[in-house]
Amino acid sequence: MLRDACDMRMCLEKIMLAGSNRTSDKWLCDSFAERIEEMELWKWDDTTGDFWSRLAKALQQSKISVTWAEQLDSRLASVHTAGNMSWAAATRSIRECKIRIERIGGSRLDTDSDVWGLDQKTWALMWAGLAAGEAAMRKSIPARRQAGYESISDLPRIQLFE
Repeated sequence: MLRDACDMRMCLEKIMLAGSNRTSDKWLCDSFAERIEEMELWKWDDTTGDFWSRLAKALQQSKISVTWAEQLDSRLASVHTAGNMSWAAATRSIRECKIRIERIGGSRLDTDSDVWGLDQKTWALMWAGLAAGEAAMRKSIPARRQAGYESISDLPRIQLFE
């Protein structure tokens, strides 16, 4: 009887961790703590898909830190892997900037980039390319991961401008 209870607990734990890993993949995050950080950029209604997204959003809104995650699984760890940057972290600052501008009523049409201290290239990327670029990036991540690029840090470096 005790053995059956232990087996059931291990099965449930594996199911929950698999769900958490799928959610991390969905949000392009490397850890549960990073997922909580990512939730600052998303609305409550965007997190209806699964338990882990709702939990992360609830913890983010409540400003509750998680200390138990690493005890369950290393992927839930509250620290980021040294030297690696997740796909979500790589784009978070520009997405966060755009959202903050929109929250106070700013937009590409009625505001000049200089007002925000941004150069024209960054401003154009933020408004014109961000939505299309992020959608394309999200579609390409599974193939990149299969090719061995687990984080943005794994991609080869190329020089675009001289």
